[in-house]
This record gives sequence, C-alpha cells and structure tokens, in this order.
Amino acid sequence: MRNFVLCISALALPGCVARTAVDIVTLPVKAVSGGVDMLTTSQSEADEKRGRQIRKYEECVGKEDRRARREDRAPDYSRCERR
Repeated sequence: MRNFVLCISALALPGCVARTAVDIVTLPVKAVSGGVDMLTTSQSEADEKRGRQIRKYEECVGKEDRRARREDRAPDYSRCERR
C-alpha cells in the first residue's frame, strides 16, 4: 500500500512542479500587461468619456435655453464649457 502511494505521488509531483514553473515564468508577463492596461485607454473607454462630455454640454445648453426663455433674453452658450 505504501509503495502504491509513493508511485502515485511520484507520477503526480512532476505535474505540480511543471505547473508551478509555468506560473513563475508567466507571472512577470501578467504583471507588466496589467500595468500597461491600467496606463492605456481603450477606444471604448474613450468613446464613453466623450459621450459623457457631450451629454453634459447638451444638458447645460438646455438649461441655458430654459433660463434665457424665463428671463426673456437671448441664450448665452459661452456659459457652457465645451471641450
């Protein structure tokens, strides 16, 4: 029985060692790619940011229109920050 357990352990151990070696080798690559991902902006993230800016500007224009109508004057869109 003891020999059987040793044989199974001997067969399973190289797989564990190989897996650990692969993990150690790929760790720096994963760390660097994670850092690069945090520093760069994807196209979808840039599109979302631009969409938020446009919505904010359009909201300001709408408020200025309503305010100008209420005060019976021409709207002054320079109050709205455009990026």
